Amino acid sequence: MGKATGFLEYDRQDAPVREPKDRINDFNEFHGCLSREQQSCQGARCMECGVPFCQGGSVIAGMVSGCPLRNLVPETNDLVTLGNYELAYKRLSSTHPFPEFTSRVCPALCEAACTCGLHGEPVSTKENEKTIIEYAFEKNLVDSGEPTNRTGKTVAVVGSGPAGLTVAKELNKRGHKVTVFERHDRVGGLLRYGIPNMKLDKRVIDRRIGLMEKAGIEFKTGVDIGKDIKGEELLEKFDRVVLCGGATNPRDIKVPGRESKGIYFAVDFLSKVTKRILDNDYKTFPYEMAKDKNVVVIGGGDTGNDCVGTAIRLGAKSVTQIEMMPKPPVSRAESNPWPEWPRIFKTDYGQEEAIYKFGEDPRIFEKTVSKFISDDKGNVSKVEIIDVKMVRDNKTGRMNMETVKGTEKEIDADLVLIAAGFLGNEIYTADSFGVECNERTNIKTQSDSYQTNNPKVFTAGDMHRGQSLVVWAMAEGKAAAKQVDKSLMGYTNL
Repeated sequence: MGKATGFLEYDRQDAPVREPKDRINDFNEFHGCLSREQQSCQGARCMECGVPFCQGGSVIAGMVSGCPLRNLVPETNDLVTLGNYELAYKRLSSTHPFPEFTSRVCPALCEAACTCGLHGEPVSTKENEKTIIEYAFEKNLVDSGEPTNRTGKTVAVVGSGPAGLTVAKELNKRGHKVTVFERHDRVGGLLRYGIPNMKLDKRVIDRRIGLMEKAGIEFKTGVDIGKDIKGEELLEKFDRVVLCGGATNPRDIKVPGRESKGIYFAVDFLSKVTKRILDNDYKTFPYEMAKDKNVVVIGGGDTGNDCVGTAIRLGAKSVTQIEMMPKPPVSRAESNPWPEWPRIFKTDYGQEEAIYKFGEDPRIFEKTVSKFISDDKGNVSKVEIIDVKMVRDNKTGRMNMETVKGTEKEIDADLVLIAAGFLGNEIYTADSFGVECNERTNIKTQSDSYQTNNPKVFTAGDMHRGQSLVVWAMAEGKAAAKQVDKSLMGYTNL
């Protein structure tokens, strides 16, 4: 333990963040880093608990508590305290394939389960990890991972999001020849086109992809498996196939007026913005997509927040974010004790920026859309919203969402972004391989298995578990890679 009394001596200090008035003018990352000396003090706040919930990755009350990757958090924090960042990187990379991604976009399940957070502020594990991985890249400690021997086995990975990249990295390390197929024009999947550049600079992805290519992994972009290449063809060319295409079917809002122009799925909007920025080498932004428009975002999750922040950067006249659920409490309820994930009210970066620019929080709670209203040219001009409330079904005992008649209200809308989540994978990909899907249209496997009904086809990530977190996609990628390796070799040392 680097400093036994550190949690008593040091307060939590977060890395510097650019103020909203500055950061809304560009799409650059706005979270900085502390000095390594300051970060060492933050590592010293770790209590090195006898039972470290932070690294447990356990399901408590239906929610995950702690890191699904089971990173050795106290050990890593201890090395940060001692200033031994090289060994800290070796320790972190033994369990974590891509710390540079999660240290930017993960909601930090580890911190929510930190014992220090029971009566105070949790250890800044996420920022500790970012400092470690950036130190490792700066000092050229992150090698490509090129294997010394090849097995002669070949694997095709469909999808280059966090699950696909993890599978590819693990299986290539084992010595199998891996080819990754991506339907978009650039590698990265959700990381590339589902997360805005100000949260995850795409050059961070390119840095890692360069190392993976050096290690012998082949990436083929602009190839939509199931359309451009049929599943039968991949199964003939490769010994195994791993489906990591994500949960890419967006949930729609099917109400009158849905056919109006100017209504888009959030992921399509965010993808188009990012592609335009990348195509122009970060020099110009597509202001015409939202400038001087009244923007309505439907959905209160991370994607909805990303839409708020993106619309503000593109010069939106106003931004309103509609959430069906009630406003959460500002502190844990008695029914939501530590170390459960805290169901409390949080203000993310997009909402912070809206408060700065428009003077109020963009979120309105317990509302849903009842109608889209268009002008005489067919363009959306207003959104009719209505109150909703939770009502218990006397027969089943379940709580159902019902609308409240007479509470209809119209708000101006020139651009509507639907961020209501995802329903499952692209069925044509599953059909192309003849693999079964469950009732949620996720690829079906046995419990604790990543093998489909076709013994040569495996799956991982959102395509398997449904819409989830980047860290869960990586955890599934590692677990699936082990099963693929065992199926190829008869044993695994991954």
